Amino acid sequence: MKFHKPLVSAVIETLQQIFVQGVYADKAVEQVLKQNSRWGSRDRRFIAETTYEMVRWWRFILKSSEVENPQQTSDYWKLFATWQIIKEVELPDWEEFINIDKIQILNNSEKAKSIRKYHESIPDWLDELGSSELGEKVWEKEIHELNKEAQVVLRVNTLKTNLIQLKKLLEEQSIETFPVGDYPDALVLVKRQNLQNVNEYKQGLFEIQDASSQLIAPFLDLKEGMTVIDACAGAGGKSLHIAAKMKNKGKIISMDVEERKLIELKKRAERGGVSIIQTQMINDDSLNKFKNAADRLLLDVPCSGLGVLKRNPDAKWKLSLEFINEIQKVQQTIISNYSQMLKKDGIMVYATCSILPSENQKQVELFLDKNKNFEFIEDRKILPSEGFDGFYMAKLIRKS
Repeated sequence: MKFHKPLVSAVIETLQQIFVQGVYADKAVEQVLKQNSRWGSRDRRFIAETTYEMVRWWRFILKSSEVENPQQTSDYWKLFATWQIIKEVELPDWEEFINIDKIQILNNSEKAKSIRKYHESIPDWLDELGSSELGEKVWEKEIHELNKEAQVVLRVNTLKTNLIQLKKLLEEQSIETFPVGDYPDALVLVKRQNLQNVNEYKQGLFEIQDASSQLIAPFLDLKEGMTVIDACAGAGGKSLHIAAKMKNKGKIISMDVEERKLIELKKRAERGGVSIIQTQMINDDSLNKFKNAADRLLLDVPCSGLGVLKRNPDAKWKLSLEFINEIQKVQQTIISNYSQMLKKDGIMVYATCSILPSENQKQVELFLDKNKNFEFIEDRKILPSEGFDGFYMAKLIRKS
């Protein structure tokens, strides 16, 4: 591999934004890539992929390099060199690499491979939490899986096309995909690439949505003409899928605390030919406004996001045990308060993209203990080792 110093410098600048300035990885990559319009697709891919690789394996790299608290640019050059040495890539004869001790780095990396928190590159607290909640064997398997790169999954917009037609249209542009059993609307990209400039995307024939996330809408047991509230809608990926499952007949009230996300949802709905979504900012009046209004209620609550570390590896370094403890309180507040929007005999789905029982089954159990007018129907736990994001969903019915 031939390295180009401006590209390596861009990787180092991106990493400093992430680990020194605290910028989220996707935003840091986006900012750095905007700096030079002359970079081609291969250059941009090198910067993005190398950055995400190093973020994913950050603690392993630190341990191998013996850099404990990188602050200076020279520290980051050494960390870049360490990662390439671990990958058995020959370093160029640059002054930044003059004092790199290849033998020591390789010796350090071999020692680090024998300790899970280093070889799986996770903080101590997360390793302890995962093993205590899931058990050693399950945690070992799942954290290993979470360190793999996420597949890019498309959700076919069945309001405008079908899986066979979309697959054929993409093949005509040399975009290869394959379907996945048990996910009727999903196509997985064979090769990662940006599809936002593809005509089929602009025409609303598909959305980017992980396969596990695509299980939520069918789990709601939807029927045409229903009133559905998606109370933590974000930018609306699940709202759009719900609309497609209802064949654009009925009403969907998509709620969120951030207006910018709801604005994005409106754009996506227009692109996808969805006309039954009504957006609603969450405020003091919104719960009363829609009390007893919903045939179906989706609570895809804020969570640790531990099930989606494949696509958000920097979350490992930004999360904390304190945050998880606080978010569990928020989850219980949401399920307790928002459940009032459901009609009698209506169905509520509580969902997270976490794999921790304390955010999932235990939250449902706590709610049911306090709300005897709700009954448990079923739940589903999807682990990352099944191939896609980790997810949890529980279905409850309001009896009175």
